[in-house]
Amino acid sequence: MQVFHGIEAVQRKLKNPAITIGNFDGVHKGHQALFQRVKQLAEELNGESAVITFDPHPLEVLAPHKTPSFITSHRRKLDLIASCGIDATIVIPFDHEFSRMSAREFVEVLLVEKIGVRAIVVGHDYRFGHGREGNIAFLKQLGDQYGFKVETVSGVTVNDTVVSSTTIRQMIASGNIRKANKLLGRCFEVSGDVIPGRKRGVTLGFPTANIRMPAITSPRTGVYVVEAEVDGKTYGGAANLGYNPTFGDTDLSLEAHLFDFSEDIYGKPITIRFIDRLRDELRFSGPDELAEQIKKDVADARKILADQASR
Repeated sequence: MQVFHGIEAVQRKLKNPAITIGNFDGVHKGHQALFQRVKQLAEELNGESAVITFDPHPLEVLAPHKTPSFITSHRRKLDLIASCGIDATIVIPFDHEFSRMSAREFVEVLLVEKIGVRAIVVGHDYRFGHGREGNIAFLKQLGDQYGFKVETVSGVTVNDTVVSSTTIRQMIASGNIRKANKLLGRCFEVSGDVIPGRKRGVTLGFPTANIRMPAITSPRTGVYVVEAEVDGKTYGGAANLGYNPTFGDTDLSLEAHLFDFSEDIYGKPITIRFIDRLRDELRFSGPDELAEQIKKDVADARKILADQASR
């Protein structure tokens, strides 16, 4: 996938482009439905499929106090869009000057003159331009004028739940990882470098990889079934996200015990994928009681992963 950072980086009109526009945090099943229709239209037009997105998120500029915690980092979002088979993504640096662009100017200058749009696919409630003045009716009016097609895609539902980034954030924050993953169409994940810990896991017989939580939506504290990707290989595991109340710690940490793994990975990048939640974080009387509980958590996590693999 070709990535253009800024509209000025687009030095040519794309070939008969079909596009969609949005923030696409999480690149969930609803977003994937938009991308699929864009790809279909691009194929019909013998053209290119394209996504227009923004960095930073408009709320970070216009209303920082209302900015949500994000499901994915910007870099990971681009990777996920690419994995959907999109040909090009245009990343618009959102600032106050851009926010003052009228709906008509957005279409005429950016979409028509710069990109040469032939088809647009958006959600049924899409708004755009300064003060969100533009709506679907206005977009279709300009489409008739400039010769591009406008389609809307209704909200995607999974088990009677409308898929949205807001809903998924709420599910992650409440610890409902299994349902969040169904709406995402993949596992919620956290990536970072392995950092030195307090080595309590080694003492307890369950060494852990410690990861500093990135600035994205954090799951509810507790013990989770996870998969970890290290050096291109995937390992099952059990992870504790929390404050280690048994030892009186105060910093939030993510500590993952990887099954059948004994390598030194300090400083290496690791991705932790959350599969299911086992229990709340608890305070134990001491290391021995904690070790017994971890042994049970590991057994439960292994069973869940085995059941998942056999489906």
